[in-house]
Amino acid sequence: MSPHPATHAGVPAPLHTLVPGFQTPPPQAAQMVPTWWQLHASWLTHAVAGIFVLCCILLVVLLAVQTTKQEGLSGTIGGRVESAYRGRIGAEEQLKRLTGMVAVGFVVTAFILTITGI
Repeated sequence: MSPHPATHAGVPAPLHTLVPGFQTPPPQAAQMVPTWWQLHASWLTHAVAGIFVLCCILLVVLLAVQTTKQEGLSGTIGGRVESAYRGRIGAEEQLKRLTGMVAVGFVVTAFILTITGI
């Protein structure tokens, strides 16, 4: 005699025989239907995904490199010094501008990837 009436030689019985009212879904219901972009322009969706990954990595690196204006003891006591004169943009300002552009690229590529369904 087997340990459970629904098993035969150690093989469990199908779930629909054990649970009353359980119906197995048809096999095609589990398959995902590809979008038009995936069928006809898969190279484009993969290129956008590659740009997205590069934006992710670059954004993390740029945010890790940046320093705040309030950093250190001088920022705590005196605050930051501003001038009305605006000469050439310094390295810190260029880094901030580049970080903003990469962040916009990150959001745009994430939106495109969401629409294309990759």
